[in-house]
Amino acid sequence: MGRSKQPCAYILASKSGVLYTGVTSDLEGRVWQHKNGTYAGFSKKYRCTALIWYEEFADIRDAIDREKQIKRWRREKKIWLIEETNPSWHDLAQDWFGVE
Repeated sequence: MGRSKQPCAYILASKSGVLYTGVTSDLEGRVWQHKNGTYAGFSKKYRCTALIWYEEFADIRDAIDREKQIKRWRREKKIWLIEETNPSWHDLAQDWFGVE
């Protein structure tokens, strides 16, 4: 924990492979919300809690543009993006909050 607050676009996955794309200026805080079910909506409904990809930006507007771009993509292209840096779909936030 203790990561700096920086604009990010990110992708979460459920255990069944449902993908959620989001944007935030506090990745650690937002991932905590997703993992604890306090962030209502699609990600909560489909239990998207594993952080499998993120990209940091200097400006929130750039992060929002990236999120919008990714949301327009087909699933196959999103998978390509994820597997480019995280081929095993490891939860990048697995150790951020202690034992789950």
